[in-house]
Amino acid sequence: MSEKQLTAPDMLARKGGAKIAMLTAYDYPTGLLADAAGADAILVGDSVGMVCLGLPDTLGVTMADMLHHTRATARAVKHALLVADMPFLSYQGSVAEAVANAGRFLQEAGARAVKVEGGAEFLPQITAMLDAGIPVMGHIGLTPQQVARFGGFKAQGKTARAAQKLVGDARALADAGCFGIVLEAVPDEVAARITAELAIPTIGIGAGPRCDGQVLVQHDVLGLCPGIKPKFVKQYADLWTPAKEALAAYCAEVRSGVFPAEAHTRHMSPEELAEFAARRDA
Repeated sequence: MSEKQLTAPDMLARKGGAKIAMLTAYDYPTGLLADAAGADAILVGDSVGMVCLGLPDTLGVTMADMLHHTRATARAVKHALLVADMPFLSYQGSVAEAVANAGRFLQEAGARAVKVEGGAEFLPQITAMLDAGIPVMGHIGLTPQQVARFGGFKAQGKTARAAQKLVGDARALADAGCFGIVLEAVPDEVAARITAELAIPTIGIGAGPRCDGQVLVQHDVLGLCPGIKPKFVKQYADLWTPAKEALAAYCAEVRSGVFPAEAHTRHMSPEELAEFAARRDA
């Protein structure tokens, strides 16, 4: 594992080379886990709204939420490139507001890049961020912040016209200077064409195996969200079951008086006990 933290140029240099492994993280423990596991890039995703905050989608996630979770994650990450999601309405308005919000992730929260959902319609904001020295990762296809317009979490680029629109957006983002693009829930053929045409890496999530890298939600990989398993997710462990059983065992031992046992109990020394008794009797 490299001693220095990876950067946006490092990711760009991986185009056509070793695949990029990216994971989400939302706090200090999950940041530690992803970094220790050797992830090349860690995304503090606005999916925190659904994974950690119990929201039905990402629309309710605020800048305050994202800055808080990015700060916590940044304290843990020493190796991977730390990318922060720009939440809904943090960049869709004015260019000045978009740059100011993006800058806060680097200046206040420890991120080293931001991710922006959307295509050519957000080029003015993205270009201004890049001009300000803020590395930007694009995100096209299923963009969860537009779930209300899509009518749900639906795959994109399934028609020839829609697929060509995605190709055009990808070209525009690459030409603007993005160091990579997330392709979410698009057909393998579309992702493969975009990957072949662009000089920047593509990171797939539900976009087939021919992207330059992949990203998944850490909780999905670890099986920590029971009952939620998108088709594109491969679950590598079921940590929910043993974690639930361990916590249930704790609850049972507390109720029965088994915990805490002598091994978990501190006693005063004879001298401390004598002084305590004397003070009590004074």
